[in-house]
Amino acid sequence: MMTRAYSLLSGLSRQGLAANRALCKTGVAALGVTGLILAGCADQSGTSGMGAVSAPATQATSHKVGVLLPLSGNNAALGHELLAGVQLALGGEGLPPDMQMDVHDTAAIGGAASATSAALQAGDGILLGPLTSGDTAVAAPAAQAAGIPVLAFTSDITQGRPGVWVMGITPEEQVQQLVAQAKRDGRQHFAALLPDNALGHAMGNGLVSACRDQGLAAPTIAYHNGTADGITQTLRQLSGYDARVVAVKQAMPSNPVPGATTTSGNPSEVSGLTELPKVAQLPASLAAALGQDPNQPAAPIAQPGQAPNGAATLVAPAAPQVTLGAPPFDALLLADIGLGLKNVLDALVVTQVNMPDVRIMGPGLWASFASKLGAIKGAWYAAPDPTSRQAFVTRFMARNHHMPKPLADMSYDAATAALTVARSGVPGYPAESLTRPGGFAGVDGTFTLLPDGRVRRALGVFEVIGNGSDARMISTPVQARTGTSG
Repeated sequence: MMTRAYSLLSGLSRQGLAANRALCKTGVAALGVTGLILAGCADQSGTSGMGAVSAPATQATSHKVGVLLPLSGNNAALGHELLAGVQLALGGEGLPPDMQMDVHDTAAIGGAASATSAALQAGDGILLGPLTSGDTAVAAPAAQAAGIPVLAFTSDITQGRPGVWVMGITPEEQVQQLVAQAKRDGRQHFAALLPDNALGHAMGNGLVSACRDQGLAAPTIAYHNGTADGITQTLRQLSGYDARVVAVKQAMPSNPVPGATTTSGNPSEVSGLTELPKVAQLPASLAAALGQDPNQPAAPIAQPGQAPNGAATLVAPAAPQVTLGAPPFDALLLADIGLGLKNVLDALVVTQVNMPDVRIMGPGLWASFASKLGAIKGAWYAAPDPTSRQAFVTRFMARNHHMPKPLADMSYDAATAALTVARSGVPGYPAESLTRPGGFAGVDGTFTLLPDGRVRRALGVFEVIGNGSDARMISTPVQARTGTSG
């Protein structure tokens, strides 16, 4: 099954720019090596421009479509991919006679300010783009002053406002879907272990909003510094590790700890991650509390490829396994990928934060390597249904002779919304038409533009299977909601 990854970050805050730049330099952003595309990479060009943007007073009746994209410079490849999505949507027959594309390069001299000024002077009735949060912040005020709507290709939810829509699939929207599904699953106490970066804080803010929207208790959120020790110590505090050790000590030697469970994982299945030790050692603090040698093997860890069907088998334990009771939460949100995820998986083993006591949830970025996540079999992430994209992929490849990158989906959707409104016969692109309750038919399902600048999409919830298999969809996407607080 084709997986679907998509842009999540568009310069969500200055705090995340350094990470965005590093990913851009490695080619991850532009080439989609891991399926992660950071629309915020374009912010490094320094060409946004802060000059005054002039705009004529009356343009609201035009159906001309202004397209603001980086078509030169470091992010030209992303810009041209987005432009291809717009051209596919608007390249067919039956366009209204006054609907034309007016394309402007936000990476040219003058940056987004000059591109926006040129589009408004040309009489464009709607703007598709810009790509980044920074460019959107430059373009939006002049467009709003002229009464021209903006469908921006950022995922920075802070740029959304009346008349300016955030077209990217946001971390906040993913978390809303996960919390709703987890609540249906009986989960009531939510926590998060998140990286102290832009994505982590967006996921954390989304969890706060989602728990409030679902009538749940406020979640406990902890941010880590990314180091192995830092992650372990943060999760130790978050999971009430010391208190759980005390409970085990008081219950030993013969009384079982109520609710105590453990599971074994196989983090070595995560592509490119370092193997955990084949036999786990007791954490020194737990061993000391229990009066045991911390170097004594304590628990078997699943090893890959030892069963005929390819499933993991267990190494026989050298000593009785010591288990802790469940932590004070039954759902845990993560946001790490790569080495950070490997360190989180290690910490989950050490602190005995296990499924099914705790439902692990993560970002849609996991879709690009879900088959490698056997260590957290049963974990969830929210993403569009990949089968919805097949018709778009076929059309795009026929026209452009390559597989569409995920950003093209977003620009195609924006252009489709503009085309649908223009075909309705109304002058220009009024907000009441753009925010129609039924939404629009997008590449990955229905999407709805909300009056406050947010975009609601039909996302499904996927469960990790592991053993080299794609995740399975456990919650079918439904028509996007027309209103959620947050």
